[in-house]
Amino acid sequence: MDKKTVKTAYIGLLSALSLGIYALESLIPPVLPIPGIKPGLSNIITLYALRKPGKKEAALILTVRILLSGLLFGNVLSVLYSFAGGYAALFTELICDFLLKRKHLYLTGAFGGLFHNLFQLIAAFFLMGSAYVFSYMPYLAISGIITGLFTGLAAHYLLKVRIPSHPL
Repeated sequence: MDKKTVKTAYIGLLSALSLGIYALESLIPPVLPIPGIKPGLSNIITLYALRKPGKKEAALILTVRILLSGLLFGNVLSVLYSFAGGYAALFTELICDFLLKRKHLYLTGAFGGLFHNLFQLIAAFFLMGSAYVFSYMPYLAISGIITGLFTGLAAHYLLKVRIPSHPL
């Protein structure tokens, strides 16, 4: 097989894994009665993809997950919120990864989680036309940082795993 085919299959596998994690996470009942607090476990795959196979591929995997999860489990609004939060997190993670010289992936994840929640609130503000949504920010900031630390740490350890016949 040529390298391009292997890379395409690898991106497809990571996209499917991200979607599967998202689907499993959607089955977890909310721990707190505050809308929007979720572990964000599929971000482990996005953070992993930032390093292997790379930035463009991470964006593609994120896009595929958002579109397919919206189609399978959500609606148009959920896709809009996911794009706002997901891409804000991805861009923040790209900047943090650069500034931190590709070290401390847990901090990169924490900033990604924080900005994910912030931009979902901004999207909610524009879609609902109410500044009331920002009253959730303290709770979502704390949860975004905590869950981002976890997903960043998980991605860090996933990158350390030696996979036989790794295509990239």
